[in-house]
Amino acid sequence: MAKMTLEDLRRLREEKKSELDQRAADGKTVQVLVGMGTCGIASGAKETLTAFISEIEKRGLGSKVVVRQTACMGLCSHEPTVEIHVPDMPTVIYGDVKADVVSLIVKSHIINRKPLESLVMTQRASAV
Repeated sequence: MAKMTLEDLRRLREEKKSELDQRAADGKTVQVLVGMGTCGIASGAKETLTAFISEIEKRGLGSKVVVRQTACMGLCSHEPTVEIHVPDMPTVIYGDVKADVVSLIVKSHIINRKPLESLVMTQRASAV
């Protein structure tokens, strides 16, 4: 393995700090929970989680959106599943969320506050 320079270490530290900051909930009002049970992981949930983190960062939403992992949501036939909590909106669980639809969900649900109906599995009556 090649030796890392001081600059390489600094860059790596900043990259990892940014990833950790996205998972911290302090002051953030929107939560994105990606189901990471074995069924979700086998269906591509790791790629979905990575896509959410990248999209949130790309759109500059890291200060208000936290992206986290959670256990299986019990919708194994529709993995990867994603639960989204937005203030003053019902909680929504999306099914079949592959990495290629993440940007649509972020734009529609988180930015424009309109759930992406084609992927909604269930919607809770009260906001969390």
